[in-house]
Order: sequence, then structure tokens, then C-alpha cells
Amino acid sequence: MEVGRVTIVTILAWCSIFLSSEAVRHLGNDLEVGFYNQTCPRAEQIVADVVSRGITMNPRNAAGLIRLFFHDCFVNGCDASLLLDTTPSGESVEKDSGANGATLRGLDIIDEIKAQLEQQCPGTVSCADILAFASREAVARSGLSKYPVPAGRRDSLSSHAVDTPGNIPGARLRLDAIIEIFTRKGLTIEEMVVLTGAHSVGAAHCRFFDYRLYNFSTTHRRDPDLNTVYANFLSSMCPAQQSFFVELIRGSQPVYFDHLSPNRLENTFYLKLLQGIALLESDQAMAKAPETREIVNRMAFSPEEWSNKFTQAMIRLGMVEVLTGREGEIRKDCRAVN
Repeated sequence: MEVGRVTIVTILAWCSIFLSSEAVRHLGNDLEVGFYNQTCPRAEQIVADVVSRGITMNPRNAAGLIRLFFHDCFVNGCDASLLLDTTPSGESVEKDSGANGATLRGLDIIDEIKAQLEQQCPGTVSCADILAFASREAVARSGLSKYPVPAGRRDSLSSHAVDTPGNIPGARLRLDAIIEIFTRKGLTIEEMVVLTGAHSVGAAHCRFFDYRLYNFSTTHRRDPDLNTVYANFLSSMCPAQQSFFVELIRGSQPVYFDHLSPNRLENTFYLKLLQGIALLESDQAMAKAPETREIVNRMAFSPEEWSNKFTQAMIRLGMVEVLTGREGEIRKDCRAVN
């Protein structure tokens, strides 16, 4: 696709094989590639430069930025509500929810990008678009192709921690419930499986999966779907809670989704699902469920297909329930409304 001022109509046509007419109605239709070409020509380059430095300083920032984008878009759309520290209402914000909190990474990178853009083009580039551009750069730095990002999003005036449960899929959530969340956002089951491939980068803390090792069910102490060798390795990383000292180790020990290439997006994630090598039970379930197992198999043995579909799905994710036109605002500071 030619990179330039391409209207979102073209983007939707390109992705139409994945869309139902119902899903289209949930997606932004006023976004366009090259949105800032006239008003802030260096916007995307500034984002790329700051993200590159941030990932060079700490490679884990790539996964952190991708996760920020996911968590923002899944709660009331891609509107940068996740970035707010406070709102005029004084209610707890999305950052305060259990799904976010101290686990968020990359916020300082977003702050630096915004500061530079406000110097270059005051009041022009939204925080929601910054998140979309930054996640694209993180994907590219993690080994996939750089893709065009339609822009023109505006920023939310509110953020509510109570909106987070039921919108961000949890590690213990049943697969059918996760499918329901994705389809409610206008995304397909295939896009759900494809986007979950983001779990080929980054890490999770023991508390999100250690029940699979020690307290899985009334009939199985350990999850029978876990590869035995992998389960033993995880047990060494996350010992059973026996003392305060052990709990300190567990609390500070991130466990990579992929220890061989923790900072590289790749389809080996799906190959490992087929072998019972997955940190999260919700990920592992995709390899067996009738709705998803064929997709998992296809992605496992088609690296090019997966990488192409992943970038397309990231574009689609960035269109979910966006604010455009006169809706919302362009924040001067991503952490506070104007």
C-alpha cells in the first residue's frame, strides 16, 4: 500500500476480508494515513526517534509500549484514557485498576514524545495518536515490518478504573469470554489469535500463572496441558510460597514469555502452544479450542502469513471506538485533561 494521505476507506477495503458489516460500524471512519503531513510533518519521525532510544536503553520497553496500546484501546476505545493520572471527577482512573497499576511500562517514553511534539507543534498531535505511532515503532523494533498508521484520533476527557474489568482479558479468563471481548470490539476470532502473538515478547509475573503449577484444580495440582519440562522450569522461576524471602524473589522476578528470544515478535509463540509451552492458561487454551486450533496451527507454520496479519490487525485495533472531529480534545499533557 502506498504510504501517504490514504483515507481510512482504503484501509478498510484492504482489510475487508476480515470484517463483517457489523464490525465495521464499531471502527473509526475518520482516520487517515499522513494525517499530520501538513500540520506537524515530523510527528511520526519524532515518535520513531524517541521510541528507538527508549528501547535501546531497555529492550523490555517494546513489549511495554505494545501493551499500553492494547490496554488503552480495549477500555472505551483508543482514546489515551489509560494515560490520565487524574480527571476533574476525582474518580480512580484506568491506571489504578488491577490490570494496570505498577505493571505498566513505557509511560516515560510517551511523556518524552509528547513534550517534544508540544515544542514542535503545540496542541496538534493527540496522545491517542502518539500511542498508535509508538506501538507501531515498538512492533518494528521487535522484528516485524513497519506499517502505515491511520491517525486523527482525539483524546478522552475521562478515565474510570471501574471500566477496566470485563474489557481487558485476564490470564485466568475463559477463552469464550475472551472471544466475546474481542468480538464486542469489532475484532474477529482470527484477529484475536493473531494479536495474542504479541505474547512472544515481554514477561509476566508469577502471580498471573503460578496456580497452574501448584493449585490448578481439585483433581490436578499442576495443569495437565503444561509441558512437563517447561513446568519444572517455571517452578524453579516461581517457587511455591513458603517464606517471606521466597515471596520477595517471586515479586521481583519477571518470567519471559519466550526465554530464547524475549524481545522478538515471531510466530514461534504458536509452535510452543502446540507443545504445551505457554505461560498463560488463556493462551494455551487456543491450541485446543475448536474455534481457534486451526488458526493456531496455520500461524505456527506460516511465519509470513502471521507477520502480515499481525500488522494488519494492529491497524484494525487502532480503529476501535476512536474519538475524531470535535470529540474529546488534544491534550497538552498526556497525564491530564486541559
